[in-house]
Amino acid sequence: MMEWMIMPLKRYADFQGRSRRKEYWMFFLLIMIAAIIVAIIENALGLGIGTSTYESDGYNANYSANYDGGPLLWLFVLGIMIPSLAVQVRRFHDQDKSGWFVLLGFIPLVGGIIILVFMCLEGTRGPNRFGPDPKGAGGDVEEVFS
Repeated sequence: MMEWMIMPLKRYADFQGRSRRKEYWMFFLLIMIAAIIVAIIENALGLGIGTSTYESDGYNANYSANYDGGPLLWLFVLGIMIPSLAVQVRRFHDQDKSGWFVLLGFIPLVGGIIILVFMCLEGTRGPNRFGPDPKGAGGDVEEVFS
């Protein structure tokens, strides 16, 4: 399982070829876990940039907290940006779509939902114009659902 998580890091700026759903989502899971760990470390070191407010009018009390991230989290985001973009482009290639579909994410309100749907769709079976099927050409049931 760990090899699926780090495969996009090994293919850091490789925008060619195809990537399976498993590769994309395991990498996404790795990024989320790592970002949480970095945020916890930043808070422990007092590096996190956060604000909190407390308002009370005698009857109602409102408390809000905001964490904008500190230098470690921003360095992490900068370092992970290129492999994240590359694996997303390869996911589109797996569906026989241009990598430029990534730009759909810039559509306000619905762009992220559109990208989410595309990242959940199965890739084309067999080879396509972007390369061979990353699941293998066997069409074995175990391969298809793995």
